[in-house]
Amino acid sequence: MKLSLSALVYTAIGLGAIAAAAFVFLQGPASQPGQLDRAAIDSLKAGDMKKLVIHDSPRAVSQAPFTDEDGNQGRLSDYAGKHVVLNFWATWCAPCRKEMPTLSALQKSMGSSDLAVVTLATGRNPPPAMKAFFTEIGVENLPLHRDPEQQIAREMEVLGLPITVILDPEGREVARLKGEADWNSQSARAILSNMMSPPAEE
Repeated sequence: MKLSLSALVYTAIGLGAIAAAAFVFLQGPASQPGQLDRAAIDSLKAGDMKKLVIHDSPRAVSQAPFTDEDGNQGRLSDYAGKHVVLNFWATWCAPCRKEMPTLSALQKSMGSSDLAVVTLATGRNPPPAMKAFFTEIGVENLPLHRDPEQQIAREMEVLGLPITVILDPEGREVARLKGEADWNSQSARAILSNMMSPPAEE
């Protein structure tokens, strides 16, 4: 029996769809836009950066307001459009005193329209004490933002200090490091550069 032309066409389409489905199954799911290359980032981890945890999926961040140096309110969403290295600290935190200059150096070396280092003092941190802290360690290029009621810290599950989180340009947390680290190390800069690079097109 001869097949009609339309039957042949539908048969060909069906076989094509099966082949395409098999190809997708064998290749695995396509990477999502903006997805981090975890294998590449893991290969760049050295020293303190071995403590950096890349999340399986981006996490929402707090939209609670913080108070800036001039007493005005701001929000983390103000930094949308750029990668953010967000450091939670306090004036009484000894490891923070050692770590903060490396964050300052990172801002100096990589700070741009694509990346910002943001510091957020959480808890009771009087502004004069915060300014004295920065003056004593020679930091002049980082913001003196405050989270006096620890609302942002609570909503983002910041337990212990220092803790540094990395936000993507959509304002989502994509990675977290607990404890002190050298944020101006070659490893840290390489990881951040990788995160900021556009994904390779298939």
